[in-house]
Amino acid sequence: MTPHRNTTLLRDHPHPSPAPEPAAGPARPGSGPSERLPDPRPTAVAPGVAEPRPADDAPRAAAPERAAGAPCAADGAVGRLVERVLAGAYGLDPAAERVAVAFATSQAVRHDGRSGGYRNEVLSLRVGKAVGSCAVEPGQLPPLEEYVGATVAELLARPVPQPVRIAALDAFLALARPHTPANGARDVPVPGGSSIERSRARAAAVVGLVPATARRVLVVGVVNSLLECLRERGTAYAPCDLKGGRTEWGEEVHRDAVAELADCDAMLVSGMTLGNGSFETFAAHARRTATPLVMFAQTGSAVLPQLLHEGVTAVSAEPYPFFWLDGNPGTIHLYGGPR
Repeated sequence: MTPHRNTTLLRDHPHPSPAPEPAAGPARPGSGPSERLPDPRPTAVAPGVAEPRPADDAPRAAAPERAAGAPCAADGAVGRLVERVLAGAYGLDPAAERVAVAFATSQAVRHDGRSGGYRNEVLSLRVGKAVGSCAVEPGQLPPLEEYVGATVAELLARPVPQPVRIAALDAFLALARPHTPANGARDVPVPGGSSIERSRARAAAVVGLVPATARRVLVVGVVNSLLECLRERGTAYAPCDLKGGRTEWGEEVHRDAVAELADCDAMLVSGMTLGNGSFETFAAHARRTATPLVMFAQTGSAVLPQLLHEGVTAVSAEPYPFFWLDGNPGTIHLYGGPR
């Protein structure tokens, strides 16, 4: 079967900037298909952005982690979830569920009125009627044909790039635990409109999951619409992204999220951190300190609701198709947080 590649180009500016390679710091994540070993330094860092000035809705997931294709660590939250799936805890047999379609979505965006843009690529796997997704660095998509026809159990147990594993896990859990009220989801409509209008509508719902009492929020994966909502409600924040730069308001973006943790009493973290293992750093901190951890997720949108007992306190889940694909009304699914 020839895998389907869906290439989406959203362009609010005639010349959106390409994503530059980072000048220093850890190499591209070992979770991608580059198969490069991770930076040995123990300090976890946040996802990077696609331009010198951070952009909306597409933080880049890049952090030091295990080598590409290594199985999920059993002592991590995601590893424990994989073990439960393989043990049949979700009712479906992962050895009986196969990937029917693998496809990629590639897009470039510059929202009207924003000074920066971004490039993003997403790997998606279809299992039954469900689609699971994981973002990857532009140009780092794995060969899709290698995974079509594989069972979910095979992709969870054998050495494959981490984005493949997360997309397979996401698809399986979307099938086994769809986003319904019976499974704890609260549907929130995202009205139709321009890309920036839909970005702001989504951001309002996401930021609503952050406790109103939060004094300073660690934001891992800079999304200007999220920062805009935090500013409007008067909440301070520490914007973190691997490539640094500045926010839409000229604030410095920190490259090392871990260094900012001690001075923050809430975390707002991109689901892209699942794709490279840096999620475990924030989940462990949440468990250890009881700091609220709110996840906004296109990557792993069905995975993260299953980690609410692993340090995650609230999730904004947005399965494929994502809000930036078109201007039609859509829905995101909220778990936990204020009601």
